[in-house]
Amino acid sequence: MGRHAAGESFLRGYIQWSKTEDLYVFVETEQHAKSFQELYGNDCAHKSLHFLSPESIQRLTEPGVMFVPGPEIDGHSYRRQVFGAQSAWSITGITHTTSSAVAMRSVINLLTSPVERWDALICTSNAVKGHVESMLTEQSKFLKNRLGSSRNVMPELPVIPLGIHTKDFVFSEEDRISSRHKLGIEDSEIVVLYTGRLSFHAKAHPLVMYQAIEEAGLAAGQKIVLIESGWHGNEHIAAAFRDGAKFGCPSARVLRLDGRVKEQRNQGWAAADIFCSLPDNVQETFGIVPIEAMAAGLPVVVSDWNGYRDSIRDGLDGYRIPTIMPEEGMGMDLIQRYAAGVDSYDRYCGNTSSLISVDVDATIDAFYRLFSSRELRIKMGQDGQRRAVDVYDWETIIPQYESLWTNLASMRKEQSINTCSNRSPVWLDPFYAFRGYPTTRLGLDTGLKLRHGSLGQSLKHLQSLNALAMVNFAAHVMPSMDEAEKVIHSLVGCEKTVDEILRLFPAEESQHLRRSLVWMLKLGILSRCQ
Repeated sequence: MGRHAAGESFLRGYIQWSKTEDLYVFVETEQHAKSFQELYGNDCAHKSLHFLSPESIQRLTEPGVMFVPGPEIDGHSYRRQVFGAQSAWSITGITHTTSSAVAMRSVINLLTSPVERWDALICTSNAVKGHVESMLTEQSKFLKNRLGSSRNVMPELPVIPLGIHTKDFVFSEEDRISSRHKLGIEDSEIVVLYTGRLSFHAKAHPLVMYQAIEEAGLAAGQKIVLIESGWHGNEHIAAAFRDGAKFGCPSARVLRLDGRVKEQRNQGWAAADIFCSLPDNVQETFGIVPIEAMAAGLPVVVSDWNGYRDSIRDGLDGYRIPTIMPEEGMGMDLIQRYAAGVDSYDRYCGNTSSLISVDVDATIDAFYRLFSSRELRIKMGQDGQRRAVDVYDWETIIPQYESLWTNLASMRKEQSINTCSNRSPVWLDPFYAFRGYPTTRLGLDTGLKLRHGSLGQSLKHLQSLNALAMVNFAAHVMPSMDEAEKVIHSLVGCEKTVDEILRLFPAEESQHLRRSLVWMLKLGILSRCQ
């Protein structure tokens, strides 16, 4: 999982770049200490290594801070409280996904647990900080109405991105030639790389990428190879990806590598010309892989979503593709089904992401520009590589952690202890909770038109899409065939606003139909008017 890889990468970075001569490691068992020694003992040779355990927890006063690789700092604050040590050390956690029930509860518990202002929950992006603040705002309202609470003790919420070891992603021209030869890639072929977990319901729906590669490749007159370097959760998902690629990019050659195998993963990096990642999922918060791609010198095509907005400079390192979601208030049934146990977390993520659209035409334009110009690919790759080194290498990120911990220590020393009808703060409408993620939302005045122009083409495209497993799995949020066909018929030869389209349907169907228009945008049936 990404959070485990991020935690291991942080540990390597901290061992290498931290200024402290003493490294404190908190372990639950003696065996954990032995395992750490076996894995990292040699790397820690230049530091004094100290192991702390539950039995010696009060020694946390020595480092003065405890860093946990997740958001669950509330439990550690209760443990600290038992020892009457509220100002003895700080507790620092970090966000990964914030859309699961467990993660969301850990966030709202910050207001009712003995977390102090000299503690911190590091947010890896401004987008995820917005979600954290949304939950805390609703929980604060609840506590005020329930208990008359007029003040809250809040931890710091600094935004510090995840880092990488940029040198791990530097590949030579010899590496490129060798990898392309082993993979059977011709010099004239342009390689688009996707790296990561292959999940259409919980990561990134690939149809936009497939269709954009197909149309841009044909328009540019280039032979395109798509490398999917990752892994599928099961055979059903793997088959859905194969079917989707056959449908979406029949002219491209698709190669599949096991991204869990380092040799294969590196072959993908070395062979690629362009990197693409178009997440449309509320589970995503930061996105480390595009930064790895920049470190590898690749231009990137990414969705304008979550942390990608912080890390990728549109038009410099690559292109950020606009995204759109329904207005807030239109997703309560989705969160209610998840809260009630009707839908699993995966199903909730999948249903929600089916109503989040990544602009197909903008993706096509981005690929066309990159397919058409080797010089542009090189320039963007070089600009991104410099940014990865300057901004996202652990050598730059670790000092930000240390600066935070120094500030928290100063706050502790001040000894100023001023601590000791609402939305559900956990079960938020996803289109309210994650409203800071997309570029925009679908408003009543948004103009829409048929993307394929003719009635026949549009109906054929709709029928083909509905036959795909990676589309029809989200039946709960899809419009009926009658509804979708009625929308299509209404737009033949003309453009209409969302409000004008909704007037064609009964009022009680308005909310369902309004968000279904985003589904039709997502799958390239409709497009927005300029």
